[in-house]
Amino acid sequence: MNQDWQNFLTTQGAQIQDGSVQHFGDAAAERIAARDGTALCDLSQFGVIKVSGEEAQGFLHNLFSSDVNALTPQQALPSSFNTAKGRALATLLIWRNPAEFFLQLPTSVLAAIQKKLTMYVLRAKVTVANASDDIVCLGLSGADATTLLQQHFPALPQNPLDAVQHADTTVIRLAADRFQINTSPSEAIVLWQKLSSAAKPVGSACWDWLNIRAGIPVILPQTQEAFVPQMANLDLTGAVNFKKGCYPGQEIVARMQYLGKNKRRMYLAHVDGDTAPQPGAELFSMEMEGQSCGLIANAAAAPGGGYDVLAVVQIASHDAFPVHLGALTGARLQFQPLPYPIP
Repeated sequence: MNQDWQNFLTTQGAQIQDGSVQHFGDAAAERIAARDGTALCDLSQFGVIKVSGEEAQGFLHNLFSSDVNALTPQQALPSSFNTAKGRALATLLIWRNPAEFFLQLPTSVLAAIQKKLTMYVLRAKVTVANASDDIVCLGLSGADATTLLQQHFPALPQNPLDAVQHADTTVIRLAADRFQINTSPSEAIVLWQKLSSAAKPVGSACWDWLNIRAGIPVILPQTQEAFVPQMANLDLTGAVNFKKGCYPGQEIVARMQYLGKNKRRMYLAHVDGDTAPQPGAELFSMEMEGQSCGLIANAAAAPGGGYDVLAVVQIASHDAFPVHLGALTGARLQFQPLPYPIP
């Protein structure tokens, strides 16, 4: 986290730990605001890798699961970076300006992914750099989000994953009532002061909860190489393009799509209890006779108590058997509908 930005957030009441905002003094009220009101969030749980150079676009297109060659400055693009065996190492949100590409991913995997990308550069005219200190990402969500941003920007993106450039600021519409603003630390301070007069500042976990409710998975260290993209619904959220050329793992991903049968999918569920489910925690059902039937991908405290999770589960277990956390005697997952259909 940029030091000037961190110092500013501290003056606003932010409780910061491990480089991300835990809360602004009342985590429970902040969760309610994320559900029912208009919420403003610092997204420093994510970092940004900048990729530049005259061959940057083709370089990224050959590595990621989405069609980077088609990406323009007027768009953002979800994607994944996979092993040769088709297992996801990272989920990303990509945007660009005319000369540079920006890859947003969790800070917990950023250094390892940056190193791996650098290994692929070889003689390509490409530079890969950590830009997390230079770019502040803000999240704004809620019924009044559009109206608030209209007061500060002359134009906003109209459709999900559209982007609009304003000087050194990029505004991305993630959903009808959810935006991400990527800007400089100095501009972030000015913008936060304006937006926080009408939107409630909330901790990073609130944004994680919004991602979970939107069915957007985030690969963390505990789940790296655990999922083929289709298991985590990345084919349903626009992160996989099946018409592009080769990339690491492409053959496996394509075979599952066209020739194989995906036996696991990601589902939204609620878990009661006071202990947070951990990414990578095993799930169990009678259908699997004592063997794990899936894993927790992401979890966040829910506004009404307990936890909401994204869980990658055997389809047969989800459809016909109760699924439990940790053991057959553990808390039962209460499945809920995702905002997009599962085939």
